[in-house]
Amino acid sequence: MFAELCCTSNFTFLTGASHPEEYVIRAHALGYAGIGLTDEASVSGAVRAHLAAKSMNIPLVHGSRLRLDDHIEVTLLAPNRLGWGELGQLISLARRRSVKGGYQLTRRDFIGQTEHILCLWHPNPQALDWTTQLESLSYAFRGRLWIGAHLPESGQQANLAERIDLTAFEWNLPVVATQRPLMHIRKRLKLQHTMTAIRLCAPIVEVADQLERSSERTLMDCQSLSQRYPKPWLHESLNILDRFNFSLGDLRYEYPQEICPPQYPNEHKFLESLVTDGSQQRWPQGVPTEIIQLIKKELSLIQEMDYACYFLTVHDIVAYARSQGILCQGRGSAANSVVCYCLFITEVDPSRVSVLFERFVSKERNEPPDIDVDFEHHRRDEVIQYIYKKYSKERAALAAAVITYKKRSAIRDVGKALNLPLDLIEALAGSLAWWDKKEAMLDRFAELGIDPQGPQIRLLSELVTEILGFPRHLTQHVGGFVISRGPLSELCPVENTAMQDRTCLQWDKNDIDALGLLKVDVLALGMLTAIRGSLELAQHYQQSYRPSQGIYHDPPLSIADIPPEDSEVYDMLCEGDAIGVFQVESRAQLAMLPRLKPRTYYDLVVEVAIVRPGPIQGDMVHPYLRRRDGTEPKEEQPKEISQVLDRTLGVPIFQEQVIQLVMVAAGFSAGEADALRRAMATWKTGHGLSHFREKIVNGMHFRGYSLEFAERLCHQIEGFGKYGFPESHAASFALLVYLSAWIKCHMPAAFYCGLLNAQPMGFYTPSQLLQDAHRHNIEIRPIDVNTSEWLSTLENAEGFPCIRLGLHLIKGFKIEAARKLIQTRNHPFRSLNDFRIRTGLPTPDLETLASANAFRALTNNRFDSFWQLGNQESQLPLFQQVAPAEHNFKPRVPELGETLVADYRTTGLSLEAHPLSLLRQKSEFYTCRRSSELKRLPRNQSLRVWVVGIVATRQRPGSASGTVFITLEDEDGQINCVIWPALVEKFRHQILASRLLKVRGKVQESHGVIHIIADTLKDVSQWLGELTPSSRDFH
Repeated sequence: MFAELCCTSNFTFLTGASHPEEYVIRAHALGYAGIGLTDEASVSGAVRAHLAAKSMNIPLVHGSRLRLDDHIEVTLLAPNRLGWGELGQLISLARRRSVKGGYQLTRRDFIGQTEHILCLWHPNPQALDWTTQLESLSYAFRGRLWIGAHLPESGQQANLAERIDLTAFEWNLPVVATQRPLMHIRKRLKLQHTMTAIRLCAPIVEVADQLERSSERTLMDCQSLSQRYPKPWLHESLNILDRFNFSLGDLRYEYPQEICPPQYPNEHKFLESLVTDGSQQRWPQGVPTEIIQLIKKELSLIQEMDYACYFLTVHDIVAYARSQGILCQGRGSAANSVVCYCLFITEVDPSRVSVLFERFVSKERNEPPDIDVDFEHHRRDEVIQYIYKKYSKERAALAAAVITYKKRSAIRDVGKALNLPLDLIEALAGSLAWWDKKEAMLDRFAELGIDPQGPQIRLLSELVTEILGFPRHLTQHVGGFVISRGPLSELCPVENTAMQDRTCLQWDKNDIDALGLLKVDVLALGMLTAIRGSLELAQHYQQSYRPSQGIYHDPPLSIADIPPEDSEVYDMLCEGDAIGVFQVESRAQLAMLPRLKPRTYYDLVVEVAIVRPGPIQGDMVHPYLRRRDGTEPKEEQPKEISQVLDRTLGVPIFQEQVIQLVMVAAGFSAGEADALRRAMATWKTGHGLSHFREKIVNGMHFRGYSLEFAERLCHQIEGFGKYGFPESHAASFALLVYLSAWIKCHMPAAFYCGLLNAQPMGFYTPSQLLQDAHRHNIEIRPIDVNTSEWLSTLENAEGFPCIRLGLHLIKGFKIEAARKLIQTRNHPFRSLNDFRIRTGLPTPDLETLASANAFRALTNNRFDSFWQLGNQESQLPLFQQVAPAEHNFKPRVPELGETLVADYRTTGLSLEAHPLSLLRQKSEFYTCRRSSELKRLPRNQSLRVWVVGIVATRQRPGSASGTVFITLEDEDGQINCVIWPALVEKFRHQILASRLLKVRGKVQESHGVIHIIADTLKDVSQWLGELTPSSRDFH
């Protein structure tokens, strides 16, 4: 028997060649007594190994390998909870001293900080003297120091073993055998060599002397080990294993406590007080009886589960944001909680939706709730800094996100390691679409004319396939914060991120969830920024221009002033006029709006949820729409099921309905139903269904339901897969749908201006948003150094607001330069020379402004601006105050095509003309129909039409069975094109590479929404020349 204590997984990035769980599975198969995961200055793979070891019932040792500044190499092991805390603090100390990805540690750091840690010292066979290292280590680890003996097959292993034995005798130290594995099986050696080359940023052939020399750094079978190592060395691993009584399951999270004021006896009483006050604010006319009962139920469970501190922590963060005027809103399962509503964490009124608290907190689940809070994305950093200031970096950190190898990044890195030509590497990587399976790589390569059976290409394919999914590095999670009562590093090591003033744990969201640790998601949402900005723009316009009538005469001060259930808003949405509106601006949503015809807030809740893969794959969309239209009767259902499904016309749309259904129809407990919800994620891969199907069918049969009805319910539940959308999410999103739609309907100029200032966000580029604004008869004024602010603003145009584009749209122009420009603009600039003198901006900034034609008030055009900038004489001190002399030479006026190219290059948009307006008369496009003509065409099955447009978006949803949807934009609007799977491969290049695309197909219309069902695609991007419009592609 043997326990390998020093495994290096792929979480020692670009070194280990196996996943943590692969080591555990292999060790179990080899009959090991235990396995140790000891990545370098990291425990990032520990939770994955823990879960695997738990399922395999094999002891797992946690530790970390460290290299000290004076070349000492040790593996530190945590035999108990105290040792784990010391290890976490030591790794955190080392990591926080260094930049992201590095660490720094000395022998002195061990003194007094490793009282409960075991140490395995790895002697360097090349070192002549081991005495100095052993002196310091034996002092720091009295009675807890071993020699970790690794005997590589080098021909010198007998001499090395003898030297180790003599050293052990001299220092009275035990010796433990270790292979120090870098991979769980031998055949990963080629991959390990490749990763080494990637880490060293050099081809394999150039780093041959630094590669692992044999495939023996792996988990060997016990017979081979007994032939390699003395029996006492092997047995010592079991002695060490016997000293371990720690598992990650022993970690207990402790909530922050300083939230509670001293006048309250405990946190729960304080929470009750806040909820009581909040309920009175939410229902000033009196709290309804049913709400009081819900509050009592929730507070009782919160007290029983000891979650009060969690709710208080989130409330404190949200209260701070609101005190600073930062828009925020909780979403997700928290919207099922009346307590969260009373704490102003969420904005979903429980009387407007069906809340299911068990979806949020479950006694059977016995894990902390998960509250997601969205903040304005331009101001979220203020909230993050508040959290760090309140709790310190010792007690608060972001969760990590593990960046893994995808197909293209793998091809690029592996290709460079194999020393392939760079142009070939880029061609190979570019040949893959986001939807390509890894099995299709060789076919894609063959299409490029590259022999897929060539030895280098086959090796590349083999290595890329192996490295896919391997972790590449850690980054910070988008906003998941872990906050603790004591030092967070005693729970998990903390390290620096690439962003200054931020730290992150070494565990990601899934690790944190698996261990049941508290996490608060402090997320960024661009639409909140846009809404805030739109309301402020309207207020500023009102104060500046004092309109005497219309909505701008008295615009809403805040979202609370926006009136609910406005029929004009729903009229607009029913027409599919929702570009820029939160969550309903995608092609599929724009097509669904005229079919669903929302007239109430709850209709918007359904709208948000129904255009999702879950309802689509579960055959729920069409029955719901038919019943809503009255063309299909609602089927008779038992009373208990009707109570669950009546609000969605007898069709399950939401995850909560699935939970409720199995509870009322199949007798599931709340915890069992939530386990079903979690297991649905595995159903789309064909796993996990059978266990629940049997329980559902048997439970329903026992309660008198027919087998046919039970099977139909199973099919609908299975369709949700991992994509089923919670009602709580949809309810939170629907609030923002309505708010953004109201602003678009009643204050469109402020709406589009707010969206421009909140970029990057949403489905459409600034150019596409301004095209839509133009279609809504909103005047757009260009960037001008005499009038433009940093952000876009509203100006008055004959009594109506128009948009003045801001300097922020100019690519490469920094806000610091803009501030300098605006500060010196106490009166308009008279000339370009006057501008140059007063602002003192350097020539590169002046040229950037000239490229964007921002000097339009001072010069005739771009060419004239550059001509004046090139006038060196006027820049001399002697002539700076002299009016520029008149020259006979005048730069020519740019042609419209040149203007469009320059506009798109500098700002990504143009106000001069749509590119297609210049091309429409060309013979190539003469027969192409404009988007505005499609509605007037006869609906003839044999009619085929050509259309052309700039590619605005590409989509290939996972629920669409390989169908690709492309949105084209011409001078009149947008054209939706559908490419069926049978044509996708045929027109692959056109789909992926086109900037300007011609499409031929049938015109299909449903509820006023037109699609072109494509049969031919032609890439005509060459007609755009240097014009480079951008598209947004969604997977």
